Formats: sequence, C-alpha cells, structure tokens
Amino acid sequence: MAADREPAAQIERLREEIRRHDHLYYVEHAPQISDEHYDRLLRELSDLEAAHPQLITPDSPTQRVSERATAGFAHVTHALPMMSIDNTYSAGEVREFDARVRKALEGAAASYYVDPKVDGVAVSLRFENGRLVQGATRGDGETGDDITRNLRAIRSIPLRLRESGWPAVLEVRGEVYWPRPRFDAFTQAQRERGEEPFKNPRNATAGTLKNLDPRLAAERGLAFVTHGLGQVDPAPPEWRSYSTALESLRRWGLPVSRHGRLCPDVDAVLQFIERWDAERRTLPFDTDGVVIKIDDLEQRSRLGVTSRAPRWCIAFKYAAEQAETRVLGVDFQVGKLGTITPVANLEPVLLAGTTVKRASLHNFDQVRRLDLHVGDRVTVEKAGEIIPQVVAVDAAARPPEAAAVQPPAACPACGGEVAQDEGGVYLRCVNSACPAQFVERLRFFCGRDQMDIEGAGEVLVEQLVRSGLVRHVADLYALRERREELLKLERIGERSADSLLASIDDSRTRPLSRVLAALNIRHVGATTAELLAERFGDAEALAQADESALQQVEGIGPEVAASVRSWFSSPAGIDTLARLRAAGLALTQPRRGRRESGPLVGRTVVVTGTLQRRSRAEVEAAIKEHGGKVSGSVSRKTDFLVAGAEAGSKLTKAQELGVRVLTEEELEQMLAR
Repeated sequence: MAADREPAAQIERLREEIRRHDHLYYVEHAPQISDEHYDRLLRELSDLEAAHPQLITPDSPTQRVSERATAGFAHVTHALPMMSIDNTYSAGEVREFDARVRKALEGAAASYYVDPKVDGVAVSLRFENGRLVQGATRGDGETGDDITRNLRAIRSIPLRLRESGWPAVLEVRGEVYWPRPRFDAFTQAQRERGEEPFKNPRNATAGTLKNLDPRLAAERGLAFVTHGLGQVDPAPPEWRSYSTALESLRRWGLPVSRHGRLCPDVDAVLQFIERWDAERRTLPFDTDGVVIKIDDLEQRSRLGVTSRAPRWCIAFKYAAEQAETRVLGVDFQVGKLGTITPVANLEPVLLAGTTVKRASLHNFDQVRRLDLHVGDRVTVEKAGEIIPQVVAVDAAARPPEAAAVQPPAACPACGGEVAQDEGGVYLRCVNSACPAQFVERLRFFCGRDQMDIEGAGEVLVEQLVRSGLVRHVADLYALRERREELLKLERIGERSADSLLASIDDSRTRPLSRVLAALNIRHVGATTAELLAERFGDAEALAQADESALQQVEGIGPEVAASVRSWFSSPAGIDTLARLRAAGLALTQPRRGRRESGPLVGRTVVVTGTLQRRSRAEVEAAIKEHGGKVSGSVSRKTDFLVAGAEAGSKLTKAQELGVRVLTEEELEQMLAR
C-alpha cells in the first residue's frame, strides 16, 4: 500500500482541482482556466488512473460517462412524491392564491421565493453520505425511471458534494435542460449534415435522458438547476426557510438559479413577474413563467398538499408572446397528401427569443377570415413551442396598393389541377406524381414515429429526390447498391452514408403498424394503423379485406374503410406493397398478449392536451398495453378522456357528453393496478 501513497495523493489532488473547476464553470459561471488547460488536467488524471486502476473510485471525474449503453431503465419509487404545480395566468389569480394562503395560515404573513420556471425535464437526485447514488425521472410522480448513468454525464451535477455538513440522505429536485446556444449549434450541425433538426430543446432533452447511451448526455452539453427538495434526513436544524436551504445546496456544489428572489409579500411577487417578463428573453434557456413558493418551511407543512399539487406553491405562466410586423408575401407549401398551405413571409421580428421571418396561415378559410393582403401590418403569436402564426390584421394600416391573398389556381409545385376538399377547408393538388408531395411523403416515411430512419432529414431527402436516387419509397432499400452515387451528394461523407444505410437496413424489421402509418394512406394515422395491423396480422390479409371486413374492426368507419380499400386495390398501392416486400420488409404485426382484467380493458380512451409526464405516444402505448383502445375523437362510445394542459374542444365535448375526464395522475393510477 505504501507504494500507492504518492500516486493516490496525486490522483486525489487532481480530482479536487477538477471538481473545483467544474463548480466554478457550471455553478458559479466564473471559469478560471481555459478549456485546453481543463482537458490537460483531465487527461493527466485519466493516465494516472489507468496506471493505477485499483485507485479508481465511482465519484472520480473520469467516471462520469460509461462507454457501455444501458440495457434498459429500472423503475425507482420516489421517497417523497414529485408533485405537479397548479398554474395561474394573471395578477388577479396570484392575489387569490395569496389570499388562500393567508386564510389557511389564519392571517399570518407569508414571504415568497420566486424562481424562473425552466422549460426542461424534471428529475430527482439522491445523495447518500455526500455521494450521488441515484437519479430518476419524475415519471408519474410516485415512480420514475432510473437514469443515474445519464445524469452522471452532466457536468453541472456533482458526483460528490463539496465541503461538509450535508445530511446523510439528501434528495434534490430540479430541471435538466439544454442551454440554447449549445442546442442551436447542435441543430445547425444537424442541418449541415442533411438531418432533420430537433424541434425544441425540451423534447430533445427528454429524448437524450431516455437514450440508453449516456455518452449522448455528455456530448450534447445538458445542464441541471436545482429547484426543490425531496427526502432530507436528518433535516439541518438551521433550515427554517427554503432560501436558507438553497444557500446550503449552493455551498455543497449544487447548481441553484442565480435569478431566484425572496419577496416579502405578494406585491413584490407581482413586481418580479412584471420585471422578469423582459429579462427572461435574454437567458440562455427557455422559460415561460415563474414558480412562486412559500419560503417558510413550517408554513409549508401547515398548508400541506392536495392529491396532485402543493398548496404552498403555484406557477405563473406568461401569455402567448406576440409581435407586430408586415407581410412581404405569401408562399404556398405542398404537403404529403397534396394539401396546399399558405405561409406568410414577414419582415423579420424578434419573438420569444428568436427572429421570426415566416408564419403559418393554416388554410385559405383562415386567410379569408383575416382578410389578409400582402403589405398588411399583422400580429404574430408564438405560444410555447408552437409554430409562429398570424392571428390578427390591422386593416386600418393597410397600404392602398395592397393585394388580397388569393388561393392558387394550379399546384405551385407541379402546375397540376387543384381541388377543394368536399365539405372541408383544404385545397389540394390532385396530381399523385407531384414532386413536392413525394418529397414530403418520403420525409414522413423516414420520420421517427414511422420507419425511424436516422439521418434522412429534410435536406438529405430533397437531395435524394432531386438527384433521382429515390423516386419511390422502396428505392431507399436499394441505396446500399448505389453507395458510390450516394457519396457524391453534398455534405455526405463515408461515416454519414454508412450510418444512413445501417438505419435503412434496421427499418426493414419495423412492424406492419409502423409501415402502414408511414405510407400516407388517407385517414390512416398511427392509431388506425395499429388497429388494422393488430386485427389482420399481415399486409397480405389486409390487402384482401373488403370494406365490410374492414368495418368489423372497432374504430374503423365507412370513410376510413373506403380509403384503405382504395389504396390497397389501386395500381400504386399494389406496386408499393410488392416492392416493399421484395426489399425485405417484414410487413407483419407481432401479436401482443392481451389482458383479461383491469380498469382499461375494453375501454375507449381519448388523449388530449399537453402532457407533462410522458409523451403522447408513450401514454397511448401504455393504454393499449393495458387492454384499452385509443381513439382520436370524443363520442358517446368514449369511456375516458385523459386531459393534459390546454385540452380545448375535446375536453368541452367530453364534459357535454358526460364522459369521465382523467388527469395524468389518475390515468397512471389505473395503469398501476
């Protein structure tokens, strides 16, 4: 052991120095050395540990990222539930919250800690004796996924707490997010590689944390900020307030927001909310509001919780952001089913932290409702991650020469005939050979929720079609034989080509439901595709089914049945099926074991609104696994409506029909039975 003393001392000295610089960089935002210097320290430590492997410990900075992918995620039961937070949208509602608090506290004054609501993914970190032992997703609030290995890769999360005085067990709750500058750089690189870029930082963060390879979390530069407490045992006696606890957490090396403020009363809270509305636009992360919490921990205990949310906490969310600009012109985009969508070209305007140059007009009925003219002053709105849209026109400011926006008389892409949907609002190109439609169909075919072909993003798909390498979706499966031609495309190198070809090969094993969803059969989305695939089992049996047989499938009506039968009996459908079969696609659906009992067995469920705990696809998959049927519309046959935030018209209809409405928490309780 004596021989190890000098290397052991060197290793510990280097670890402490690296931890100190991690803290300065990620927590204090005050780096003292260059990245190059930091990398040299890390290499020196790595070399020493390689020479003395018996001295490696789990909390060493070199052990953040495992080289092995995770086989799967185990479930974690939270020591204390990770609850939801109720939302409020006006100063009056904030004052009502304050009045409820004071009434429950029998008139006692309350001070509030106000913090930015970071738009990320909620996680829980558990430290035992100062060392990070577990990290988990929020899940259903009671149970989450163990993502410790991914969270260890995030450098703002300490593997070992600093200084001393921490409790034997310390759980903190917080948000993992992708800082905007790093996210924007990453998506720009995706575009340059011809890949479809991630849509927004939050969804991309969630996907990264649920990926089985922890190296992605390290490479993408995710960050963490603490915003709450879980189990603390024993609780430090000096922790009488949340603000005091945050000071301890900061001292122990945990990232705490620099923007949080202690407000003595509700008037100060409202002043902070007003001031923060401008300041939040300058931050390197997305935020759509603030969280208002009682600071006194004893008062929190007295106020308690409801079945889903604390009574001592509320979130204030800002109204959808708007800006005024001018319409310079209108383009017409052709979708995968020929739908022609008008898109306004705008004078660039800053909105929700990004420069907006284009905005959706949805359809020509909306254009007529707005009475939109080229040259109009318009109001553009962007709520959360929604695509910018024109919501109002200032007709009084219209220039005399402004021309009304008219729908095209022919397809803007191919010059073919256009037609209005019978009884609908959409104008469509009816030329099935339209090249713009094929580009969109191919892009959709390759999408994550369809055939999931990685690397086949917007730019590459256009290149594949323009070069003539792909004239039919089945041509994707012949690209390996045309690899040399593929390599001649712009920004396609050996590595990206091989990655694309490997992903195309993998897609041959996708189940029939994914293939059906990818083929752009009218009225056949993911839910309908799964119903058909589950019922018929393989494409051949489905192709032979007549409309009567198709309507025997619950959830398939006459319109959908006619559309499916039309596609499978058409020359294009017959040819596509034959070519995909020849390309080696399975075109079968594995049979799922069916549950015989449970609260969802045989029940029809509709999911709507913005969900917090899982993605829409994950929720619908869980419902099906538990014997339920997922529908896209509310009717008298609907048993349950699962309503997330901003549920809209489906919630209204469910209430009118007396359909039972479930919160996410109530659905999770059913799934757990």
